[in-house]
Amino acid sequence: MRILVTGHTGFKGSWLALMLHNFGHEVHGYSLDPLPGGIFELAKVSEICESDFRDDIRNKANLDKAIEDIQPEIVLHLAAQPLVLTSYEQVYETYSTNVTGTLNVLDASTNSTALKGLIVITTDKVYLNDEAQRAFIESDTLGGKDPYSSSKALADQLTQNWSRHNERIPVGIARAGNVIGGGDVSANRLIPDIVSSISKGLAPQIRNPMSVRPWQHVMDCLNGYIALIDFVSSGRSDAFNFGPNEGDFHTVEEATSHVLNLYGISNWVSGQTSPNKEAGFLTLNSTKAMKELNWKNKVSFTEGLNLTVEWYKAASSGADMREFSMNQITKFQSA
Repeated sequence: MRILVTGHTGFKGSWLALMLHNFGHEVHGYSLDPLPGGIFELAKVSEICESDFRDDIRNKANLDKAIEDIQPEIVLHLAAQPLVLTSYEQVYETYSTNVTGTLNVLDASTNSTALKGLIVITTDKVYLNDEAQRAFIESDTLGGKDPYSSSKALADQLTQNWSRHNERIPVGIARAGNVIGGGDVSANRLIPDIVSSISKGLAPQIRNPMSVRPWQHVMDCLNGYIALIDFVSSGRSDAFNFGPNEGDFHTVEEATSHVLNLYGISNWVSGQTSPNKEAGFLTLNSTKAMKELNWKNKVSFTEGLNLTVEWYKAASSGADMREFSMNQITKFQSA
């Protein structure tokens, strides 16, 4: 199947491109340039892409032309400004990328006469978090208390509304959260920050150690996105959560301790807490995806951390990271 991935140079987008390629799909990409040192660069993801467009999804004319040329059968829209703390500093860029950019992708996709379905990736943070310490379900109220969460909630609502007025094109919405895996180099993310500190011989600085996050290995999350391809291809539209198993709650401190133990380190220090608020407790109920998409997690919390650290250690030793990444994907898919 001919598939366009927006945001293919990012962490999740790169893993998704590799997984789709491993399934035998023809992968095309549209994104900004990648951050240096990440999985896109180290695993040479561009080499498995049939086309590799580098542009901003806010540039509608170029996006229209690219989609018209590619004629994708499926569009997976991941391109976004994905960081909560960055969103406080770049408010306009966050809203324009996540909302207007999403509208551009939706509208431009109608230029593909081959299109069988659209999949829009939002986030677990689309839900209006009242800190009630319960897992969110798909029918819960959407909202957001920070610019990132708000922008993604708006993008989610926009996608739902657009879908109602464009019934010819099936649309799937995927809501997922704190994915972990090798090759993430984004700022203010726990494991990349820990790995960076260790490489510099510094004690990792940890913000909000008692915060609970829906930790999930990137391949489990993306396996849900891939399950949505069959769903929308069959003419259906809906939104789904993809998170860890019920009751599988873990704090930032637990994740930190396990990662440091794998490196033979025990000490970390409390980092400066940002004045800009992040959610204290956040997790998802993924029962709907399990029942309707026959999707499930294959990787446990500790196994996911182990796979992640193995990837970073292999990269630091100079291993062939395309081969290493594809081996992780093959083992995951055969599990």
